[in-house]
Amino acid sequence: MRIIIDGDACPQQVKEICERAAHEYNVELIIVVDIAHYIVSDFTVMVVEQGRDSVDYKIVQIFQNEDILVTQDYGLASLVLGKASAVIHTAGFFINNNNIDTLLESRHIGQKIRKAGGRTKGPSKRTKEQDENFEKCLYKVLREKFGRVKLNKKKRTV
Repeated sequence: MRIIIDGDACPQQVKEICERAAHEYNVELIIVVDIAHYIVSDFTVMVVEQGRDSVDYKIVQIFQNEDILVTQDYGLASLVLGKASAVIHTAGFFINNNNIDTLLESRHIGQKIRKAGGRTKGPSKRTKEQDENFEKCLYKVLREKFGRVKLNKKKRTV
C-alpha cells in the first residue's frame, strides 16, 4: 500500500497530512507533479512533462492494487477506483462507487456551462474543517489496514 498524491493543485495542508501519516505508518508516499510545479518533500516526488493530463497518465501507469489516491480529479479517480484501497478528495471525502457517477456528471455539467460561455462557482477558500475531514479519511484507511500505531513520546497516540 502506498499513498499517491495528484500533486497538481494539491493544497499544502493535504500534502503535510499525507507526509505525517506516511511517516507514522511507514508507508511509501509518492507525489506526482508536472514540471510547472515545484514541490519539496522527504518522500518521492515524480516530475513529468507538462501537458494535458500528463500527471494523470503517470499515476494510472504506476498505480497498484491497494494504493491510496489523493486527488481532486474525478476522471482520474474513476480510472483507479477498481483497484484502490481508497480514493480521497482533498476536500475530505471518499470518492467511491456510490458517488463517482454523480461527481462525474456534475463535472460534465460544469464543463458544458463553461463551454457555452457561462460561469461556474470557482474553488472556495480552504477551510480547517476540510483539513480535519481529510485527515480523518486518510487515518481511517490506514488504521483499517495497519491498526493503531504508537508514536514517539513527542507525538500523540493515533
